[in-house]
Amino acid sequence: MKPATRFVHAGMEPDPSTGAIMTPIYQTSTYVQAAPGEHKGFEYARSQNPTRQALEEAVAQIENGKYGLVFSSGVAATDAVIKLLQPGDEVICANDMYGGTYRLFTKVFEKFGIRFQYVDTSNPQNVKAAVTANTRLIWLETPTNPLMNISDIAAISSIAKEAGALLCVDNTFASPALQNPLDLGADIVMHSATKYLGGHSDVIQGCLVMNDGELRDKLYFIQKSCGAVPGPMDCFLVLRGIKTLGLRMKAHCENGAAIARWLRQHPRVKKVYWPGFEDHPGYAVAKAQMKGFGGMISFELVNDSVEEARRVLSSTHLFSLAESLGGVESLINHPASMTHASIPREERIKNGLSDSLIRLSAGIEDADDLIADLQQAIG
Repeated sequence: MKPATRFVHAGMEPDPSTGAIMTPIYQTSTYVQAAPGEHKGFEYARSQNPTRQALEEAVAQIENGKYGLVFSSGVAATDAVIKLLQPGDEVICANDMYGGTYRLFTKVFEKFGIRFQYVDTSNPQNVKAAVTANTRLIWLETPTNPLMNISDIAAISSIAKEAGALLCVDNTFASPALQNPLDLGADIVMHSATKYLGGHSDVIQGCLVMNDGELRDKLYFIQKSCGAVPGPMDCFLVLRGIKTLGLRMKAHCENGAAIARWLRQHPRVKKVYWPGFEDHPGYAVAKAQMKGFGGMISFELVNDSVEEARRVLSSTHLFSLAESLGGVESLINHPASMTHASIPREERIKNGLSDSLIRLSAGIEDADDLIADLQQAIG
């Protein structure tokens, strides 16, 4: 089954009681049992819910995986993966990553004795050099947030396997429409389903996908025991969003390419971060492991000042100034004060994230209108 068809039909079975084509929203906290321990596969809604089960099957299918688990947010999904570890274990992760992930690692898990090494994962040799006898997990974002760096998933998978470590890839920026990390050797794929999977800026959710049954059981135990599960309405919204993922991602990619190329020619723009440029350091890897370059773009102005960046950020009309990404509407963001504010400034600057960097999430509006909006804002 080709991806466009799979997105529409993944996890969908007509309701056996009514024939409803859409998965019902099972708004219930518990389930009646015929006798103690005799039930229809559902006992308590924190452990199982039919709407959630349909979504978990759907996210597994669209990522070419066997097992899916959904959580109340992307951070909750990330939290579950780190809970696989023990004090003394080490994690290798990108030095350019979502600020919420960095905050979770440094402010929550470091105090429990888990060590995190931050390296430039766009060079697999940096990852290999960071491996120690205690390395248990490698955490990748590709493309990274917000500098659009690309990591070679297959090459780093080989390093992880040699080290006896798990490889988890945050696939939020690419979505399953553009990249399938399990096919490239990853053990776990994570998504903030809030973004492209939901696609309409109306739900908070996360998910994990894997092929190993034992790993799934461990993560399910964490999901059930810690309870960071989404409600059935949220699951319904993401099921709905997945149906149009293929169509939406085509539009995001087309608009992203048009905007990135226009920005690069603008006399007031100093640098554009987008992996679709042939001179991007990760272009060859991105072209090989992705089906498109996505709708995420970052850029810096020639007048590299926070004041000028703030002027542009506050002057758009179609690009809404807001956190998040991946919705049908275009968003503009200031990472240093918004999505990445939890990362200390010295760390951001060291890793190339300037105070004046602007990040765009290209929506599915008309590209000419979006470019006109940026033109009047940049001047």
